[in-house]
Amino acid sequence: MITKPFSVAATFSQLLKAATKTISPNVLKQWLNKVHCGDSLALMNKMPTGSIDLIVTSPPYNLRNSTGNGMKDPRGGKWKNAQLVNGYENHNDDMPHDEYVEWQRNCLTAMMRVLREDGAIFYNHKWRVQGGVMQDRHDIVQGFPIRQIIIWKRNGGINFNSGYFLPTYEVIYLICKPNFKLAPKANAVGDVWIIPQENNNPHPAPFPVELAQRCIQSTTGKIVLDPFMGSGTTAIAAEVCGRDWVGLELSKDYCKLARERIEAQGRLLKK
Repeated sequence: MITKPFSVAATFSQLLKAATKTISPNVLKQWLNKVHCGDSLALMNKMPTGSIDLIVTSPPYNLRNSTGNGMKDPRGGKWKNAQLVNGYENHNDDMPHDEYVEWQRNCLTAMMRVLREDGAIFYNHKWRVQGGVMQDRHDIVQGFPIRQIIIWKRNGGINFNSGYFLPTYEVIYLICKPNFKLAPKANAVGDVWIIPQENNNPHPAPFPVELAQRCIQSTTGKIVLDPFMGSGTTAIAAEVCGRDWVGLELSKDYCKLARERIEAQGRLLKK
């Protein structure tokens, strides 16, 4: 069941106060360095308040709910490279827009609760054209404390719509608690990141390890959460950076894939 999004002004002070409490290491131990298979909202609601330093995530974009049916080539056949044409393994990526917005706002609310007072969320999403007008995801992030928007300049793709230019970037909303600060010297890094897309990954919409790694290395956060773990990218990046992590993922198949990729990365790090 989807609950109402929180009232931002009314609850931020409560979330901030709760996040100052010290969390017992024994309470966190059951969560750390594991992929937890289940609904992200339900799992986050079980996590201790103020237990996470950093969140790096990229949720499903709801791309199949499209006015332009952008997953299909208007000349006939489906775009062969668009793996999301059939959605994810446990999610069709085609929710009614209002329901999708409410779901994502509830997810962000849960993320804010588990964050420490000096924590931050790197929330990767994609702007697109709907009904001839830019959909910039403002309806999802409105009211949350966005400090900056980072542009992820990725490789180009294919554009079947003659009404606008080929989109070649995605955005990362940096959503911060009041006391968040970057790691030393990270403020010298620009806000446009040129990083190629992930290749050779069975997941239909992975983001690259380098992208997650840059987010993590830009902070001093010791515990990194990804509520939409997918193929394990954030966990792999966290291990490369020497940080602890928590992964949440609905699909059993993706949980299995993530664990296999994380274990393989662990073997590489031990060599």
